[in-house]
Amino acid sequence: MIKKIVLIIVLSIIFIAFLLTQYTPTLSENHGKLDIKLYLGDSINQPLIVAFGGGSGGNDWTRNYLKEKREEFLTRGYAVLAIGYFNAGNTPDALDRISLNAISDTIMSIARRHPQIDTTKIALLGGSKGGELILNLASRFNHFKAVVALSTSHVSFPALTWSANTSSWMYNGIEVPYVPASYETIAPALKGDLHEAFSIMLKNKEAVQQAEIAVERINGSILILSAKNDEQWPSTYMSEQLIERLKEKEFKHYFQHVTLEGGHVEPLNHFGYVYDFLDQHFK
Repeated sequence: MIKKIVLIIVLSIIFIAFLLTQYTPTLSENHGKLDIKLYLGDSINQPLIVAFGGGSGGNDWTRNYLKEKREEFLTRGYAVLAIGYFNAGNTPDALDRISLNAISDTIMSIARRHPQIDTTKIALLGGSKGGELILNLASRFNHFKAVVALSTSHVSFPALTWSANTSSWMYNGIEVPYVPASYETIAPALKGDLHEAFSIMLKNKEAVQQAEIAVERINGSILILSAKNDEQWPSTYMSEQLIERLKEKEFKHYFQHVTLEGGHVEPLNHFGYVYDFLDQHFK
């Protein structure tokens, strides 16, 4: 009797998982809308740092826990544009097919409206899914001249939806190729072991090859920070893949990967690397 009940439960879970993979969520009515806040200093010709948060949503760089870093940028002569791309104000609720075109257009529109900003000096800063975002963005639009990616990935992953069967990103109206989530990822995901779930996804070598971000197209210097004990996903391994690709493609700009001891958010404790990189290879 117990074996029969267990079998019914297992089959039910498989059936539900199958239904979820067949369901495609509708595109948000707020598709292409962003939450933005610009922080300007007093000087002229300010380089612009465009900052993105990760998979928790909202507009991270407007929050108090990053206030000290925001103000340090301003002190150093940079302007900061904080962007929330989902779960923030009138943005899409979910990280699902976020428009890279809308983000790029918004950044350039804001930069051109403010004469204090040097539109030839725009850098992108993002962590986790925000790191994945900025690598996708900078590899497609050449007006971004530096990238700082924290705890990032080397491929695009699925949207953060129940069905996980659409891309996180969209470019020119087409979904960016991504590594799909197989049935095998359901069990570790349900247990909260995201690192294992992402590691399983990366075993799909064919999908990984198709979903790799073409970072060699980035028109400027790159800094990557990762932590060895990242509990969210294998960011050090994925960052090493980025570096290997840059070397293989003979990337012409400066690039560096700094590996840290600690977990997923550890790079936030080492912003000295970020300030030095921007001062030396961007500003």
